[in-house]
Amino acid sequence: MSEFEPQTRRSLRKSKRPRNLLIVGLVLVLLLGVGYVNRSAIRGLYDSISGQEYSGNGSGNVSFKVSEGDSGAIVAKHLAAEGITKSSSSTYRHILAANPTFFPGTYSLPKQISSDRAIELLTNPANQITNRITIPEGFRLVDIFKRLASKTSYTVTDFETAANDLSQFDLPKTAPSLEGYLFPATYSFDPSLTPTDILKTMVHRMKEELSNKGIARKDWQSTLTLASIVQREARLHDDFYRVARVFKNRLAINMPLQSCATASYGVGTFSIIVTNKILNNDNPYNTYKYAGLPKGPIAAPGSLALDAVLHPADGSWLYFVTWNLKTGETIFSDTYAQHLAGVKKWDNWMAENPGWNG
Repeated sequence: MSEFEPQTRRSLRKSKRPRNLLIVGLVLVLLLGVGYVNRSAIRGLYDSISGQEYSGNGSGNVSFKVSEGDSGAIVAKHLAAEGITKSSSSTYRHILAANPTFFPGTYSLPKQISSDRAIELLTNPANQITNRITIPEGFRLVDIFKRLASKTSYTVTDFETAANDLSQFDLPKTAPSLEGYLFPATYSFDPSLTPTDILKTMVHRMKEELSNKGIARKDWQSTLTLASIVQREARLHDDFYRVARVFKNRLAINMPLQSCATASYGVGTFSIIVTNKILNNDNPYNTYKYAGLPKGPIAAPGSLALDAVLHPADGSWLYFVTWNLKTGETIFSDTYAQHLAGVKKWDNWMAENPGWNG
């Protein structure tokens, strides 16, 4: 054996130690990395073992509201207070780890679930509870209130009461009511909204439409009034622009609009065919008796009717008659004699379709 052999073995043993330490260090770093990546799961396991979290799928369902401006701490506090999660402090730790974005609304959540499950459900729009309501163009206030009442927990009277206080809606002083100021569209209303909140949302949507079309506030009332009449009188897309032109031409020469839709509205009916009694009724909406625009809108005009009033078709028509009530086909005339021929065509159609009421 060489005299140098013991020394060589000692040197080899020394050289292995740093290498082993390096391997151990790398393993520790790897374990720490895995632990960091899975820290949420590890924290959830710890909280569950320590009794700070519910396990399982929960039971029942409750409505949970996230209000505008609620912080993670507030959400955690409310979740625990309503028995959805077990501990507000544990839930808050999970919220901090997940860093979710909570959107205001009412959500359907089961009771006694884990914080992670609650966070998952609150950040999924599918769990938000909404009252989805479609308001068609041409609906009157009475129709809108009935539709809203049928889709919410409120009554028609609740909406009528809310609508009576016009000071809440910042309308022009000449507006006699909310008629015409509730934009027809499909809405998703949170169940927590009050009747006033719902109506304000619809008024705000109409104001947005007026603003987007460049209509000045001073012209809101007159534009909505004429657009509401066009909405009730026209049926086909292109006819909206022709009907608007007829009424514009009449207004320009101070000729009464003679709209059956306004006369019907003035007596509280909703009939396509009006009687002489209706036409002779003395009210501010009877455009057979009074020239110019009526007192206010008679229905909720949509975007098309508003656009038609702003950009009417070119033409010299002063009359129109919808001769086919099924298809909406309409005859436009320059003279009264031409108009009478159109009315005759309508009379013949009515004779062929007795009792037709749309």
